[in-house]
Amino acid sequence: MFLLNRCLLSTNLSVTGNIGIHPYFGSVTIKTLVFSTETSINYVEMIPQKNLNLRSFTLCMRVATELSGRREIILFAYRTRNHDELNVWRELDGRLSFYLAGDGVLFKVPELGALQTHLCVTWDSRSGLAALFLDGKRSLSKIYRKGHTVRAGGRVILGQDPDSFLGDFEYDQSFVGEIFDVNMWDTVLADSVIQGIFAGKREPRGNVFDWDSTELRINGVVEVATREL
Repeated sequence: MFLLNRCLLSTNLSVTGNIGIHPYFGSVTIKTLVFSTETSINYVEMIPQKNLNLRSFTLCMRVATELSGRREIILFAYRTRNHDELNVWRELDGRLSFYLAGDGVLFKVPELGALQTHLCVTWDSRSGLAALFLDGKRSLSKIYRKGHTVRAGGRVILGQDPDSFLGDFEYDQSFVGEIFDVNMWDTVLADSVIQGIFAGKREPRGNVFDWDSTELRINGVVEVATREL
């Protein structure tokens, strides 16, 4: 069941709002973002609930795209003035990856497509353990950036890869597709918790980003709709 009640939001608008529960079926109504075309101007800024000074994290989202095999795609970008602190990518060869202010860690997994995928990445500085989840299934563990800290003071955007502080976008790296339910925690969630979130549970709430209440600032033309999850 898919319901539309808001679309074609344009430059410098903000979106907030809590989810709703369908009175008859118990389903959850949630906002979703649709990026329809390749551009170098359309993006959505997410306003965090706390500083992104992170020694560990879990980042989850639901995503779909039809850009299969054509080019790399930015899925999530957090940049300070001088560094790409945390970027999540779909690589040209279909692998999924994330980068913490330097070389990335890459995972060979089933390629994203038009069917909605629940994607999570986890990382812990103390152990260096990094992993990826697709639809509740966990990848192998990799050791990555042991002892590193993600620094505060940047901005988080969906839809573009900033090569400077919120600027220098390239259309051929932009996201095209649908993305929603972006949540982030400042800890590594247990595998069973991530599997529950994939299955539709709304707890625990993200304490860095909670999609149900986080402010979204729309820049350019991005379609915003509501759907039942």
